[in-house]
Amino acid sequence: MLFKADPTFYPSPKLAAQAPPEKLAYVAALNANGGTRPDALAVVDVDDQSSKYGSIVGQVEMPNVGDELHHFGWNACSSALCPYAPHPHVERRYLIVPGLRSSRIHFLDTKPNPKKPTIVKVIEPQSVHERTGYSRPHTVHCGPDGIYISALGSPSGDGPGGIFALDHDNFEPLGRWEVERGPQHFGYDFAWHLGYDIAVTSEWGTPNMVENGVNPELLLGGSPSSEG
Repeated sequence: MLFKADPTFYPSPKLAAQAPPEKLAYVAALNANGGTRPDALAVVDVDDQSSKYGSIVGQVEMPNVGDELHHFGWNACSSALCPYAPHPHVERRYLIVPGLRSSRIHFLDTKPNPKKPTIVKVIEPQSVHERTGYSRPHTVHCGPDGIYISALGSPSGDGPGGIFALDHDNFEPLGRWEVERGPQHFGYDFAWHLGYDIAVTSEWGTPNMVENGVNPELLLGGSPSSEG
């Protein structure tokens, strides 16, 4: 736990833009052709003063095959300074890396050696399914009172999709974020507008529509109830 706010948290976009540039980038490396090799997270040197600029300087292989890594993100960010739900003690340290295909969620610690992150926790698909009712985690965003992940559908691969939350400290799933979803059935991306206490969400489709190749019967069915 930090006793002062993480120095990479900024109270305004202007101050964030004035911050020193990142020297490392983390990039998902997919085993697109299937087979027996897992996906990996590559560490790329983006320091233009470095002799290894543009090169891969580290790599972490996932423990399982078939994850399909996607929109991963940090456990904490400037939203921790949000005045109505401040969590300034959290640290931007862990990468939260979901598997879109597997519904498995990996937590990588970058602090001891940023070029060699280590996997410190894995939440298995069954836990995600049981505790949130969702599957196929898509996009990770740190929020003021937790970590939020959008999901494309239910454990069966049908709808609805939505957003679920993880605890800031132990990373355990807390359940669905929506109290009342209204007419929304599909899930996809989302983003915060913290100044107005609003989350903007978008819709796409269910896993069964696209996961094993485009399913025209579901796509052209005309309503969520046609997912069957």
